[in-house]
Amino acid sequence: MAKYKSLKGQPIQVLTADPPAPVEGQVWVVAAPGTASVMKGYALGTGAWASGGNLNTAKQQMAGAGTTHSAALAIGGAPNRTTNELYNGTSWTEVGDINTGRSLMIGAGSSTAAIIGGGNVPPDNQVVAELWDGSSWTEVNNLNTATRGAAGFGSSTAALSVGGRVPPNTPSAKNESWNGTSWTELADINSARYIMAGAGTTTSGIIFGGDPSNTVVESWNGSSWTEVSELNTGRNQLAGSGASNISALGFGGGGAVAITEQWDGSSWTEVADLATGREALSSSQSSPALDALAFGGGPTSTAATEEWTVPLATVSFDID
Repeated sequence: MAKYKSLKGQPIQVLTADPPAPVEGQVWVVAAPGTASVMKGYALGTGAWASGGNLNTAKQQMAGAGTTHSAALAIGGAPNRTTNELYNGTSWTEVGDINTGRSLMIGAGSSTAAIIGGGNVPPDNQVVAELWDGSSWTEVNNLNTATRGAAGFGSSTAALSVGGRVPPNTPSAKNESWNGTSWTELADINSARYIMAGAGTTTSGIIFGGDPSNTVVESWNGSSWTEVSELNTGRNQLAGSGASNISALGFGGGGAVAITEQWDGSSWTEVADLATGREALSSSQSSPALDALAFGGGPTSTAATEEWTVPLATVSFDID
């Protein structure tokens, strides 16, 4: 059997008190004279939302991109906005506008390299896709199907556009993959829907919720979709953030709810609520194990931004 030191690179120390400056993953045993020994470690604690800097313009139905809560994009939005705002962890700054103003499009990637696609310019759905290089947007090859309200996740060179609403106002099961040059249709999702949330990568993704309002969750392994454990609270118009199909966060939703749920690969757990309940909000796409960002939303457009963080904390272990 492998030893803890060989697995984690650190020995288990025996101390008389907690160390003054532990590092993540460190484990120790407190064995003070006259007391029972206790094994402790320094690991992720309990996550919570905190207020961030407001958007310059209150809006909803935007696309979001970004890999941390200190580097994100808020793109477009209703009605037919071209504005693009960059978050630095404290405040939002308007940067290069998109070429086609719209709402309900997908967003994927980072604050310096992102892709948007589809969306709505009433009364028409869009096929237009645009690529961000950190300073400006360039139109690239269109989606195959005009859609709005799809879920998007991934990177600027490897992204998915999943589901959505297609003419004449029909929920879609289509799934398109972006490879940095063009879009290709892949395996359909099991339950056609729109205005749901998504997170992950093109080889390990997850979608959840959606309209018709539901609790359905599907996991993507790069080739097919599998239904997995459902959300605790069914809703549409929610936002999502996450690194893979075993680590995601879903928050907000229709009816301007504040509910936040965390996915660990097998089940959803309700955690700390948003301070401002809202629907049609947007998010960064970071790992919820560390941080996430929620911004904008409705039903009355808001500029509010909230940052999700999970601090490191000293925890005790059951060694029975």
